[in-house]
This record gives sequence, C-alpha cells and structure tokens, in this order.
Amino acid sequence: MQQESFIEFALHRALRLELEINIGACDEVSAALSVKGQEDLVDAFEMACSLGPYDCIILDIERKALA
Repeated sequence: MQQESFIEFALHRALRLELEINIGACDEVSAALSVKGQEDLVDAFEMACSLGPYDCIILDIERKALA
C-alpha cells in the first residue's frame, strides 16, 4: 500500500462525507483510522476505502463501534 496516497484519499473522502477522521498508524501493509459521523456516511466511507485509490489494495476492513 502506498501510505501517502491512501492517507490523501481517506482525508479527501472523509471531508466530502463530512466525517471526522483521525489517522493512526499507517505503513505499507496496514492503516488505522478513526472515523466519526452519521452511520450511513461512515458506511459510504468504508465502501470508498474498499474500492480505494488505484495504487492501494484494501483486502480487509475491521470496524468497531466506540462505546
């Protein structure tokens, strides 16, 4: 995964969907993100990430609800 490309992609999508986003650890094999907002828009963000930018392949997404 090209982390710079993915981070730029994630930030842009979150902004378009009016979501709060925090980028955690990100390297060539994984990225940790925290996204907050309307549930349907978080769903849309997840779908966008699964389609991802052309130079990043997202194989698995783990989603956790915050308490």
